[in-house]
Amino acid sequence: MTDLRTEIKEFLSSRRARIAPERAGLPAYGGNRRVKGLRREEVALLAGVSVDYYVRMERGSLTGASDGVLDALASALQLDEAERDHLFHLARQSRTPGGARRRRPAVTVRPALQQVLDALTDAPAWICNGRYDVLATNQLARALYSPVLADPRRPANTARFVYLNPEAAQAFFVDYDRIACDVAAKLRMEAGRNPHDAELIALVGELSTRSELFRQRWASQDVRLHRSGHKRLHHPVVGRLDLDVESMDLSSEPGLLLNVYTAPAGTAAADGLALLASWAAGQATEIRLI
Repeated sequence: MTDLRTEIKEFLSSRRARIAPERAGLPAYGGNRRVKGLRREEVALLAGVSVDYYVRMERGSLTGASDGVLDALASALQLDEAERDHLFHLARQSRTPGGARRRRPAVTVRPALQQVLDALTDAPAWICNGRYDVLATNQLARALYSPVLADPRRPANTARFVYLNPEAAQAFFVDYDRIACDVAAKLRMEAGRNPHDAELIALVGELSTRSELFRQRWASQDVRLHRSGHKRLHHPVVGRLDLDVESMDLSSEPGLLLNVYTAPAGTAAADGLALLASWAAGQATEIRLI
């Protein structure tokens, strides 16, 4: 991953480049503009700061920028919620520069959380961290995500599956292109939160080295929050499953997410989950996650 100043520069310049003057309510003054999107002085005008101040920020210096200035900049660049959070993460890191890469201790899920997962017998449920490491699952999630867990490397990692095993991932994720975009964007969001996470740095480096698609997605500077939504999967045993997904931060375990997949009663997806549960019950092999 690049250094913090470069990260700030590339993020702000990429957000500025996507906004046409008309979209910001500014006159375009003819069609011979030399820059794509807004000029720096136009962003400064919209944010209510001096041009010199904005130029310093876009060159990678958010040190000293107040929350009010950051809010004004977010409004000027029309940042969505995830992008605004990312901007504030970058600013927070600017206020506490430096810091050696640190390796986090191996993450183990508390037995009580595993009990919660195991109590959910009708819905696949699993816990991951911001790097997409699969840390704990219930039986139905192990069955559902069997293509991801087929990789012997532990912990299994969804981002690695998406980008380094694309044939299997495209067969499993019906909306593979959207999933690939979201995974890279959520990893970049995590990088803003934890820029010195050694495992995250290693993962991004590995994906960048081995996947051209990841390099393209990473270079877009897009960020995403983990949100509830829908996921369409094609399971090798039970076929197509259109599922609702709830992703919840675990307040007792900062950095971990609980993901639960469900389907409305009476739907083909609900029947598919029931069939998957029957299949999983007949599987004698326990899959090691860590």
